[in-house]
Amino acid sequence: MADVQVNDFDTKQFIVFSLGDERFGIDSLKITTIDRMKTITRVPKTPSYIKGVINLRGDIIPVMDLRDRFNLPAVEETEETRIIILKLEEVSIGVIVDQVQQTIQLSGEDIENTTSLINSAAAEYIFGIGKVGGEIVTLINFEKLVKL
Repeated sequence: MADVQVNDFDTKQFIVFSLGDERFGIDSLKITTIDRMKTITRVPKTPSYIKGVINLRGDIIPVMDLRDRFNLPAVEETEETRIIILKLEEVSIGVIVDQVQQTIQLSGEDIENTTSLINSAAAEYIFGIGKVGGEIVTLINFEKLVKL
């Protein structure tokens, strides 16, 4: 699958979620469902950010804690905590987020490329920075984040 480059599209829809005070976006076409927290079964000898697996309508889905993956401090689950189920190529994976906030439309012109802005290992996971009014939304490249 070829990477989508910033400015390679007219308009895309993104689901915005939060981790603490930070806002992130996911391409809505990669999302199959957004669900409340479920019982997660731990799988031995997996990285700490893989919290385990869930049974979603008969499918076993691995679940990643994005706070842990981004080295953010852990917080207690709330009524707003969600698992976003993504379909990346032929693989489904759930990601735990603090809160799903809204759906936004961004054109290629609304997205800044981050290669010159960020010089860290995290830069490979970031697709771009979206500008929504006066707010900033970090757009995540989940294919690279989960290393498919």
